[in-house]
Amino acid sequence: MRTMSKPSFHSLNSPSSSPSFSSHFQLISINRFRCRTAKFSISMSMSTSSDDAVLPPLPEKRVVVGCGMTTVDFLATVDGFPNPDDKVRTTSFKVQGGGNAGNAITCTARLGLKPRLISKVADDAQGRDILNELQADGVDTSFIVVSKGGSSTFSYVLIDNQTKTRTSIYTPGDPPMMLDDLSQSMLLSAFDEARLVYFDGMSTETALFVAQEAARSNIPILVEAESPREGLDELLKLADFAVCSARFPQAWTQAPSIPNALVSMLLRLPNIKFVIVTLGEDGCLMLERSANEDADIEERDVESFLEILYKEKDDSLAVPTCISSVVTKFKAKGIGALCGRFFVGTAEKIPDSELVDTTGAGDAFIGAIIYAICANMAPEKMLPFAAQVAASKCRALGARTGLPHRTDPRLASFLH
Repeated sequence: MRTMSKPSFHSLNSPSSSPSFSSHFQLISINRFRCRTAKFSISMSMSTSSDDAVLPPLPEKRVVVGCGMTTVDFLATVDGFPNPDDKVRTTSFKVQGGGNAGNAITCTARLGLKPRLISKVADDAQGRDILNELQADGVDTSFIVVSKGGSSTFSYVLIDNQTKTRTSIYTPGDPPMMLDDLSQSMLLSAFDEARLVYFDGMSTETALFVAQEAARSNIPILVEAESPREGLDELLKLADFAVCSARFPQAWTQAPSIPNALVSMLLRLPNIKFVIVTLGEDGCLMLERSANEDADIEERDVESFLEILYKEKDDSLAVPTCISSVVTKFKAKGIGALCGRFFVGTAEKIPDSELVDTTGAGDAFIGAIIYAICANMAPEKMLPFAAQVAASKCRALGARTGLPHRTDPRLASFLH
């Protein structure tokens, strides 16, 4: 069984600076009841058909818009990653749609939302396959630009059966999506009744134009930040929510640790309500801004606080869980202080025999976060739900094969 190692942000404070047990307890709200019931509910739901499952109603506003990359992935699994000049034989092979936005939006469709995708493909065989696959999953492709000539985006993805890691070689489409491909009337049509607009952080010049129109229409914006790139700063300034890769917060802020970097991000981006950083097997970490700026709230060093919060994890639980703090004023050394709440989300411990491919796990997580925002889920419920969706994806080859549908028994206890 794969286990989750405990992140180390920096050394703990000295014992003399540690809070007493009583103050420690007051700082942390542990979602233990949900942990126990989730474990029981999953085991029970596995013996119940999806037709018998009684699910809560779908969100009232279900239209979401994605803007970014959609591709074809050529996925090959091998018994070991080859060395230079090696020749290896594949153990399995699949051709499937991919791309951050394409995957995340497909995930939202399977969860019951009504997604639209703004992207670009060529009028080649790969472009037609991309459109057909998205349409089959219920994605509205009428806002995807189809260029005459050129080539659609594609990737070669090599999955190592031993390490369960994947290596991707990405070839961008030609011609790329340009501002001239979009019109204001087209965007207004795409935004009609939209609950949220999501950007995968690619094609930032075009994405910024789309985001500005979304902001003018007062539609909430979620931005994915994988790595710093030109134009991403301006896009993040318009965002209401951000989901980052593990490497992004420190690379973008130059802060000494992830907790410090998250405080820095919310101080630099006053419009953002929460930021999540995904940590793979180690789950995720979320900082939510609080409107409470009460000067009487004691300041806490963010690194030492997180070390304490992480100690509350129950590593014996295989199902995703969430640990949350109460509103606290977090101080980041040399950066500033911010009132908010931290949430530690754990990942599912997937048995090695069930773990197939991590390609697109982050996209699945984001797709579930989009659904959770539309459903007004509390963070304590949102993070375990998103982790479960991502874990389901990892049980099959490719970014989309394992994406669960809303009726998947594994999701039942997380949706209630």
